[in-house]
Order: sequence, then structure tokens, then C-alpha cells
Amino acid sequence: MQNDLRANQAHVRSRIAQAASRVGRDPSAVKLVAVSKTHSAATISEAVAAGCHVFGENKVQEAEGKIVEIGRDKAEWHLIGHLQSNKARRAVQLFDMIQTIDSIELAKRLERICSEENRAELPILVQVDLAGEETKSGISERDVPELVEFLRGCKRLKFNGLMLLPPFFDDAEATRPFFVRLRKMRERLAAQNAFANDRGELSMGMSHDFETAIEEGATIVRVGTAIFGERKR
Repeated sequence: MQNDLRANQAHVRSRIAQAASRVGRDPSAVKLVAVSKTHSAATISEAVAAGCHVFGENKVQEAEGKIVEIGRDKAEWHLIGHLQSNKARRAVQLFDMIQTIDSIELAKRLERICSEENRAELPILVQVDLAGEETKSGISERDVPELVEFLRGCKRLKFNGLMLLPPFFDDAEATRPFFVRLRKMRERLAAQNAFANDRGELSMGMSHDFETAIEEGATIVRVGTAIFGERKR
């Protein structure tokens, strides 16, 4: 299994490098998040041994046991699924980054909990819903400015960029317009000095479309199937 994971990861990194080179980007500017949701702690441990160091989990409750078993400091842990308000405190305790901030209410709760937990900084991304899909989370494009303005005043939350979960298309090329829109939004916000890390991350692209996302500026790609194989049900 470990050899498979190592080979799969190497192949994904090669594809990242090729996609970046096509548009004159440095491949090292793209962070690979291995999407480990539904996979066991044992499998994730093998992935760590195979060279994966950043993992994305969808649910706080599922991730908790894995992170405790593997070790909070053995990897970088990102929450990439919708965060329920009643799981916010545990998320603050467990994750290095939360990629799915989608409301001022959630941001307020996390800022308060960070203070209560004496967490100095919590890097976050704002998840934007560009397609208006009812089945997916994310803040609407029109409501982004109000949330960004609130984040400017936060002392603990560090607004580091934007995240997108676009509609699924069999043809990855059909996803490109959504990636372009998010990149342009990032450029507008960066011009307003909205980001705590200056440039603003773009978390977009998964196993079937991450190369297209990289061509359009993705700095974080979330890849599960291409590393771990088909998800266990």
C-alpha cells in the first residue's frame, strides 16, 4: 500500500509540475492537500510515510480520531468540508487551516473561540459559491465583501485566501470559467490588501480537474482519488 501511495503521489506531483510549467508557474507554489476523508488512520499513516504531509478532512468528528491517533504535529491538517457551528471549538483545537468559512456568524464564533482557547492565529479561507448549487456550502459572491470587511477586524482569524467547490463536469475544461472567476476575485481583493498573507491563496481543483485549476492560478489543490484510489464507502 505504501509503495502504491508513494507512486500515486509522485504521479500527481509530476502532473502538478507539468500543469504549472505550461503557464510559466513554479510548481513549488502549489500545495498538495491529500484528501483523506473516509480513509483510515492506518492508511493516512502510510501516506505520511510515503511523503504526504498535508491532509484534508471533511468532518470534524471523523477527523478527530485520526488526528489524535496519528498525532497533531505529524502532519498539517485542513478542514475542507462544511463546518457546523457546534463543532467549531473542536475544529479550532484540531486543524491548522479551515478552508470553508462561509458566513460572518461562523467567523464570529471562530474568532471568539480562538480567544477562549488562547489560539493566537487560525488561518482560514473563504469558500465562495459561484454556481448557486443548493447542495453545496459557500457564501454568495455578492456577500463576500461584507464578510471580508468583518475579517479585516479579526485579531485571531487570518484571512489567507479563497476556496471553491465548482459543479462537477466530466470535461474538466467546463470547470475553467469558475476557476477564472475565483482568480479574478482574488486579484480584486489582493489589490485592496484584503489578505493577511498578501497574495491570497486559491484552493481549487480536485483529482479530475486540478491541472486546469493550476493553469488558472490555484495555489492549493485537494486531491483524494488520484492518491488513495476510489473512496471507501
